Amino acid sequence: MRRSSSHRRTSHTLHRKAAAVALVGVSALLAAAVQAGSATAAPDQAPVAAGKADPGALPVKLTPAQRAALIRDAQAASADTAEDLGLGAQEKLVVRDVVKDRDGTLHTRYERTYAGLPVLGGDLIVATAKDGAREGVVKATRATVKVASLEPSVAASRAEQQALGAARAERAKDADVNRAPRKVIWAATGKPTLAYETVVGGLQHDGTPQELHVVTDANTGAKLFEWEAIETGTGNTVYSGTVPLTTTQSGSTYNLTDGARGGHKTYNLNRGTSGTGTLFSGSDDVWGNGSPSNLESAAADAHYGAALTWDYYKNVHGRNGIRGDGVGAYSRVHYGNNYVNAFWSDSCFCMTYGDGSGNANPLTSIDVAAHEMTHGLTSVTAKLVYSGESGGLNEATSDIFGSTVEFYANNSSDIGDYLIGEEININGDGTPLRYMDKPSKDGASKDSWYSGIGSIDVHYSSGPANHFFYLLSEGSGAKVINGVSYNSPTSDGLPVTGIGRAKAEQIWFKALTTKFTSNTNYAGARTGTLAAAGELYGTTSAEYKAVQDAWAAVAVGSRSGGGGGGTTFESTTDVSIPDQGAAVTSPITVTGRTGNAPSNLQVGVDIVHTYIGDLQVQLVAPDGTAYTLKAYGTGGSADNINTTYTVNASSEVANGTWLLRVQDNAAIDTGYINGWKLTFP
Repeated sequence: MRRSSSHRRTSHTLHRKAAAVALVGVSALLAAAVQAGSATAAPDQAPVAAGKADPGALPVKLTPAQRAALIRDAQAASADTAEDLGLGAQEKLVVRDVVKDRDGTLHTRYERTYAGLPVLGGDLIVATAKDGAREGVVKATRATVKVASLEPSVAASRAEQQALGAARAERAKDADVNRAPRKVIWAATGKPTLAYETVVGGLQHDGTPQELHVVTDANTGAKLFEWEAIETGTGNTVYSGTVPLTTTQSGSTYNLTDGARGGHKTYNLNRGTSGTGTLFSGSDDVWGNGSPSNLESAAADAHYGAALTWDYYKNVHGRNGIRGDGVGAYSRVHYGNNYVNAFWSDSCFCMTYGDGSGNANPLTSIDVAAHEMTHGLTSVTAKLVYSGESGGLNEATSDIFGSTVEFYANNSSDIGDYLIGEEININGDGTPLRYMDKPSKDGASKDSWYSGIGSIDVHYSSGPANHFFYLLSEGSGAKVINGVSYNSPTSDGLPVTGIGRAKAEQIWFKALTTKFTSNTNYAGARTGTLAAAGELYGTTSAEYKAVQDAWAAVAVGSRSGGGGGGTTFESTTDVSIPDQGAAVTSPITVTGRTGNAPSNLQVGVDIVHTYIGDLQVQLVAPDGTAYTLKAYGTGGSADNINTTYTVNASSEVANGTWLLRVQDNAAIDTGYINGWKLTFP
């Protein structure tokens, strides 16, 4: 709706453009929601200089005071913003973060409430130009936030028992309600619903602290969703050699407090599993001796890793602290006994590190420290839900920046590489925890996207995004970087030419902070990174095309030239999809092939539909065997499917008539098959 001209306008009050387009914790190191809409397209123009980022699209290095002022201004104008966006009378916006580009563009991130209740999955980002004109909106959901009643039909005690049962099913220890059920509006996976959110504490089965969130339908008592919010993730250090540390002196005593970086502190849990621990202190300013048996050595690693990560985000991306407010997180080392993990917790705003098997390999290397601290960054920006595809992207973001911080450190004892956790010997044989060039080398991670990837552990579903970032940075094929050999494959068998890590990290950071929402999935990540690349380099640039090609190489979307390589058979005939009706099919006849189809058959699907969560999409082989590409109930409230799926069809004869079968299983939303193609690499 267009606002009345009688309202006061500020730099945060939005003018509608004629063609405005809607854009559509604790976490551990070891081991399903969606992006709605499409990204606002960058101007279709050449960048300022080929291969150079448009300086206007880079973030301003805001001081904490400047950031706070922008947040205050945005909050003061939030009622006007909500009205301009057409939100309902009971909806309000709460500012969570703001990023300002050098050209004056503001990216303001909001949480949403409805009748005073938090709307989970209702977050959105509004981009406004320097003159106040709205440039785009990214929404976690495009569904109208409205419920029939705010009075629950089931008691809160039922939600509490359901949450405790979910914790017991995960073999939790000492599970107890950490936060009593609160009423919320659940909007992350479809039609907004009155619900309870219950948080269960205790310990996970491996000793990691638990913060299990369980969402229960307040009208039926059904469990709607659950996720774990704990995100696993001069010093003489264990891994980085002798390094300078910033400490604080009080009288004749020194302690591990970094006054230059927001007051970051490093504490000793001394094998405990709760509390803050004891701040490391001593009579001299020398910490550790490089041996894990000296408790100060791991502390020096953690303190050093936090400082590096702080400096990286400030100097490379212009962010002053994880929250942008100049306040440091803190670190806890020596958690538990033989605890083989590390984790980030939103509730304490801190990183925690175990000492590994036999307490001999503390998980405090540079990339692990940066990995965990980056979970904190994600929690205050995109807030990617730690489950499903968004959870995989959350983990990948920590791996990506864990790697880039390691390169930034330029430490000769722990050189930069695209291996995660290579120093901590977590497997006991000297191999790393994860490989970005070919994630499947760890035996569990996935190299490429497929329709069921959101159902596996987030540490393994992170593989395609890690692989994308490596390909975008370095390209495919065999190469040696800093003495480490890599050989990165592609799902479509076509090469990818990298654009360099410096450009790739800027693209991912901009997408994370200005395009991704809590429910972004892989398709949404492609959309967001393309939007970021377009703003930085232009939509006709080599960098923009490289983003397309790198995603296509992990089976997300198509190549920049529109093709997928190999031999392609295509149907461009429109087929209407009846609303909540019978399945429809679109045929493609394959001829001239010999033998069976390949194990990496590429199925490019282009469906126009206003709510893809209603759809089931299948590939049907000539003998009638059906392969589900997208199950009913997945995809949430996003519009349209424009994705390439990889199918192992090696048991099928190649020649014959193949069908794309689509069924709409729910009412209201409509659409059609716009076309599809089969590519035999």
